[in-house]
Amino acid sequence: MGPLAGIKILDLSRILAGPWATQCLADFGATVWKIEKPGSGDDTRHWGPPWIPDGKGKATADSAYYASTNRGKHSLAIDFTKPAGQQLIRSLALRADVLIENFKVGTLAKYRLGYDLLKGVNPRLIYCSISAFGQDGPAAAEPGYDAMIQAVSGLMSVTGVPDGEPGAGPVKVGVAVSDLITGLYAANAITAALVEREQSGRGEYIDLALLDTQVAALANQALNYLVTGKPPRRQGTAHPNIVPYQAFATRDSWLMLAVGNDRQFESFCRAAGAAKLAKDARFRTNAGRVKNRVALVSALEMLCRKRTTKDWVKLLTRASVPCGPINDLAETFADPQVKHRRMRFELPHAAGGKLPQVRNPAIFSRSALNYSKAPPLLGADTDAILAAELGLSGAEIRSLRSNGTIG
Repeated sequence: MGPLAGIKILDLSRILAGPWATQCLADFGATVWKIEKPGSGDDTRHWGPPWIPDGKGKATADSAYYASTNRGKHSLAIDFTKPAGQQLIRSLALRADVLIENFKVGTLAKYRLGYDLLKGVNPRLIYCSISAFGQDGPAAAEPGYDAMIQAVSGLMSVTGVPDGEPGAGPVKVGVAVSDLITGLYAANAITAALVEREQSGRGEYIDLALLDTQVAALANQALNYLVTGKPPRRQGTAHPNIVPYQAFATRDSWLMLAVGNDRQFESFCRAAGAAKLAKDARFRTNAGRVKNRVALVSALEMLCRKRTTKDWVKLLTRASVPCGPINDLAETFADPQVKHRRMRFELPHAAGGKLPQVRNPAIFSRSALNYSKAPPLLGADTDAILAAELGLSGAEIRSLRSNGTIG
């Protein structure tokens, strides 16, 4: 039993931020009812290739993207633009602990599915709305995807090759990091609200914006600016506050060196046979190394080219200096530590065969996480959930399907 066993979540979200949150909660044992549009479903089902293969290796209609963020859920195909569909959602909300959605501001209220109405149906309901810019403010009504949030939030201004160097310019992070972080904040906020409800007996509304989340996640870079008034700039793989903390070319590839304190710098210099650098007054403290970054990095660039990445990793690991190769994903999933931690696993899929998955990184000492259900086919659980939760008969379900309310 997962730590959230018994919690029921009505999931009206699509794409990534909301589904990432509900997948995390499903991993922790919550029951998640994923509401999808009949006939098409979550947009990400169509975000391929690559596509999920069936048992014979043939491509199915669902993308790998969709499969990355929807395991552990029950798919119900319900058209809530129809009055009968709205009533189904309200009836499910009466039985749910949590509702999560990420439509444009005001969309669900048009269908009488907003928080103000549903809290009257279920005062214990925790209702989480995810949007690009939040429920109020001058940009509240505007749509937004992860990439534009990375841009507007300032993240791209500190990501990429520095000005004046070949290839200079802002770069989007390789995964939809603004969506993912928002999903984690949503799961965290929902869990906190569930704990608070144990004391008050009341639900509440959670307003979560991608922009707010990404600005909050600027962390040290945000404070670097707020303290100095100077916007930080792109530094490639380098760290604005720590030196040396960046990638260096080696004899054969690249090494990521992450020296976090003065002791580690001394250890690095001893292991690398660069005692002069450790004794140089300019480099004895991190503040000095940051001030004299250009001189130190220039020396280290020449030094690092003398050995292969494998040799550097072996040498520096013995000296307890944090470092590592820059892996591609094939190398990542072949890494002995990643394999030991069983980050990759498989689930039987309704289309046939085994579907690879990446496990939730949390490991509990007593609670088992829930990996019992692969990402569902569209509408796979509609009939079963409507019968079990709402007590609908076969005839009632057939009638709803015939008029297009359910798929």
